[in-house]
Amino acid sequence: MSLLEVRGLKVHFPIKKGIVLERTVGAVRAVDGVDLSVERGRTLGIVGESGCGKSTLGRAVLQLEPVTEGSVVFDGEDLGTLKPAAMRAMRKRMQMVFQDPLASLDPRQSVSSVLSEPLRTHGEKGPYDKRVRELLDLVGLPSTAANRYPHEFSGGQRQRVGIARAIALNPELIIADEPVSALDVSIQAQVVNLLEELQQRLGLTYVVIAHDLAVVRHISDDIAVMYLGAVVEVAPSDSLYDEPLHPYTIALLSAIPIPDPEVEDVRERIILRGDLPSAADPPPGCRFHTRCPFRQATRCHDEVPVLREIAVAPGHQVACHWAEQVHSGAITPERAAVPAADADGAAAV
Repeated sequence: MSLLEVRGLKVHFPIKKGIVLERTVGAVRAVDGVDLSVERGRTLGIVGESGCGKSTLGRAVLQLEPVTEGSVVFDGEDLGTLKPAAMRAMRKRMQMVFQDPLASLDPRQSVSSVLSEPLRTHGEKGPYDKRVRELLDLVGLPSTAANRYPHEFSGGQRQRVGIARAIALNPELIIADEPVSALDVSIQAQVVNLLEELQQRLGLTYVVIAHDLAVVRHISDDIAVMYLGAVVEVAPSDSLYDEPLHPYTIALLSAIPIPDPEVEDVRERIILRGDLPSAADPPPGCRFHTRCPFRQATRCHDEVPVLREIAVAPGHQVACHWAEQVHSGAITPERAAVPAADADGAAAV
């Protein structure tokens, strides 16, 4: 059963011009028509390049960003229709873990104050000392940490405090926005393992936003790949890594180092040419066609591909006109019909 349903979600930021008479001249389409669902007790990973709209999507799900269009349904409740008091009560059931643990913690508050603040805010009865000790134990910190301040901890310990704050109210859904990207590699695995342990113990549902594909694979049951505000591929984790179908996903996975020198030396890499287009003026048709090494003829330029499940890979959804041909090997980067420099400025790969 789905705990979270996102349908047609759009988040557009207006572009304004003028000093005396300010007017709207356009919009940055940070999230532009996203459909997603997350089943209770599972983890959905969201991956993509910086600037593709992942973090904005996460904040919009929690109603921390105004939604331009579409709906977010949590446990049967359309969050966009809730009045402020009802939304405030709903926030107890949905929490967020932020990317930068130091920036997300008040340096003037002790850990005890940080962890008891959500309890006070939502009217939980005190004293809070017992709950603070329970939370510290859950995230692997000693009870003596309660009297210390954020600057006295390492990055990994601060993120543990951030996670403890997120679970203080016993939420059902946690959105983790790049939860380990600010940490050393040796600490990342510890935090990821902690998130998995808490999910098993507390029955949590996660949406994990990351650009590190290895981290997402380790923790996620399902993965959604975003490009320029839209989801281009959704699949179970193993299926997506074993057999990616969208050219963007294939290119992302080809960039992951393989810890085998012989395999690493001979494997094919797909290098995307050019920069990510502007979200204020996305390309027509398939948004990826200006950088796609698999692009065919004019259909990619003229027609927007629909996110669809294809027969050759049940449960695997992809927004590509040529997914079946990519799956069968009929289209490869070497054989793709992309000129050296076309009218859109895309270079051959």
